Amino acid sequence: MDLKTLLNKEQYEGATTIEGQVLILAGAGTGKTRVLTYRMAHMIEDLGIAPYKILAITFTNKASKEMQERVKRIIGEKADDMWISTFHSTCVRILRREIEKIGYKKSFSIYDSSDQKVLVKECMKAIGINDKDLTEQEIIGKISRAKDSMQSPESFMREHEDNFREKKIADVYAMYQKRLKENNALDFDDLIGKTVEIFKKDEETLEFYQRKFQYIMVDEYQDTNGVQYEFIKLLSAKHKNICVVGDDDQCIYQWRGADIRNILDFEKDYPEAKVIKLEQNYRSKGNILEAANVLIVNNSNRKGKELRTEQEAGDKIKVYRAYSDSDEGDFVATNIKEIKEAEDRDYKDFAILYRTNAQSRIFEECLRRKDIPYKIVGGTRFYDRKEIKDMVAYLKVMVNPEDSISLKRIINVPKRGIGDATIQKVADFAQGYEVALWDALSEAGNIPTLTARNSGGIGKFMELMDNFMVLNETVPPSLLIETILKETGYIEELEKSKEIEDKSRIENLKELVSDAVDFEKNSEDKSLSAYLEKISLVQDTDKMGDEDDGIVLMTVHSAKGLEFPVVFLVGMENGIFPGNSSFEKQSEMEESRRLCYVAVTRAKETLYITSAEVRRVFGRTVAYPQSDFIAEIKTDLKEYINGKAAGTPSRAKVFKPSAPAYNPHSLRKNFGDNRTYASANPQDVIEDEAAVAENENMLTKEETTIGRKVSHERFGIGTIVSIEDVSRDKKLTIAFDRQGVKILLLSLANLELI
Repeated sequence: MDLKTLLNKEQYEGATTIEGQVLILAGAGTGKTRVLTYRMAHMIEDLGIAPYKILAITFTNKASKEMQERVKRIIGEKADDMWISTFHSTCVRILRREIEKIGYKKSFSIYDSSDQKVLVKECMKAIGINDKDLTEQEIIGKISRAKDSMQSPESFMREHEDNFREKKIADVYAMYQKRLKENNALDFDDLIGKTVEIFKKDEETLEFYQRKFQYIMVDEYQDTNGVQYEFIKLLSAKHKNICVVGDDDQCIYQWRGADIRNILDFEKDYPEAKVIKLEQNYRSKGNILEAANVLIVNNSNRKGKELRTEQEAGDKIKVYRAYSDSDEGDFVATNIKEIKEAEDRDYKDFAILYRTNAQSRIFEECLRRKDIPYKIVGGTRFYDRKEIKDMVAYLKVMVNPEDSISLKRIINVPKRGIGDATIQKVADFAQGYEVALWDALSEAGNIPTLTARNSGGIGKFMELMDNFMVLNETVPPSLLIETILKETGYIEELEKSKEIEDKSRIENLKELVSDAVDFEKNSEDKSLSAYLEKISLVQDTDKMGDEDDGIVLMTVHSAKGLEFPVVFLVGMENGIFPGNSSFEKQSEMEESRRLCYVAVTRAKETLYITSAEVRRVFGRTVAYPQSDFIAEIKTDLKEYINGKAAGTPSRAKVFKPSAPAYNPHSLRKNFGDNRTYASANPQDVIEDEAAVAENENMLTKEETTIGRKVSHERFGIGTIVSIEDVSRDKKLTIAFDRQGVKILLLSLANLELI
């Protein structure tokens, strides 16, 4: 192989530096897989190194399979003798041979997340832990993080001996590990942890694998956690021929255990290490790369490199500041259609990237309206997500109590002590007397096979449902959803959870409320049955997303490693991307900036960045400033394609709405009039305030602009988010810091400038 003609200078150096310790810092789109592939082929074909002496570790089965196939295309069948696999697969192969040394049988089972959940529940029950106080997901998460850092149950207990809650988790951790052992089973975290345990316990075993794997390569090294780091360090300690490839600027998984220090401190661990930087990008146009460079340089915790390209500068990054989230969605859908037709592109050339899965809903609807096929990657379709299906099931029972499928779904969600056995007894009673399940539940007190406790729990559920049905006659769907979320305890349970997944569920439920508010504003028939029909129709048309040629919608995390000719990076506002927590901790802000860097470098030819002046969050209108990350991109690299640049974002004044939930029992208190829910949506209320004495600081028509901060005697400080001319007056939509969104007439509101 003539590697000098196949690789650029830096790639060639990485592929041919074989002995010793090597750190290859591979920027986005610089061909790291190509380097690793030719490195292995060169070692076997040119240097005569036996394939079985080489271990290459990746993070995904897809990556390992691709690497194996590429090496095989170069050197043929000899590639089959190499170990190219994930951390978990590598460790399973070792454990099948060696696990008896720590008291397990070679026939051990591997528990997946479902098995793990069942076992943790058993342990909680045995210890007497109520899942209302501690959820199994929180416990599983804590156990996983402890294992990632190689912390035993005993060590975990010692660390938290003064914390009652954490001690309970330690008790479960200890029993969980004991029962795993009794069942001759390992969970996924154990696969690596137990391998490390064997290596540390049995020096002879460690030496065997050290001799076997004389050359070790690790891909995506920036994503390694504590136990993975230890595994690699032990295995490479004898020959010290270790080559790690990664990009500290793309470390975006710290929230699930990745430790950026592993790659940043590689030279401390191996002082004689050679560092090779891959900076020649083969993916993106010049302006996109330069934007990525000037963005990521604001991070202090990094190695430092600068991407370059021989491609032309290309178009400037197109920045669009929409009026609202629906305007943002329509802009994206419209431009995709226009670009496709003008440039004869396929829909699969486009990607819409967002921070969280909850943001997909607006874009899904806008794409459907324009008959644009799409597919969700790395997430579930909005209306197919568990928490959304749970709420929709509640709504369906409101309209049709005989819907037994929806009824069975919600009767014990959230948990209210009505187990499967109880439900089966009621179902048997219903079948025996040929009545609907709903009717049988109404007669739970007369079912002889039920205990008083079980029938009492059902009675409380039915009373709750009856109240919801009465409420449905007077309130719009959005407020009904909010009431269900509150009165059932569904949202409270999620808010108490420490799991990131449950935080995402909360965001999705907020988006459902916003969806209902949008429906109420845009539909003549505002009934619950009409809303459910709209949802059902949406689900039917979702099938278009299965087409091969479709727009790709995904989170930025899911997009890592992918590339697209045209990328729309949406929802770029302070409070969303970066999130509010990023302004409170530098390390979180730097991880958010790395995530933005990943997003920018997904684009090959054209990059759009969009944001909205106002958007619906939990059914209310909020206003967030444009993302700081947009401001960090130099002016000469971007253009505001709608002709206006947003004001300079402020980290110190991120708008954080704190409006209380609407209370269906205190309408007059909240809105000061005699209207009912049936005749007015609180979002659309115009407050009629009595005129007061003029003030020299009073807001005038000439001073009324979007973004202006004002003060109201009753509602406090707020921000003007929209202005509408109405018969010699102005109707203002103002997002108040503490009182939510109000719509006021300028002539009556007595607003003061601040």
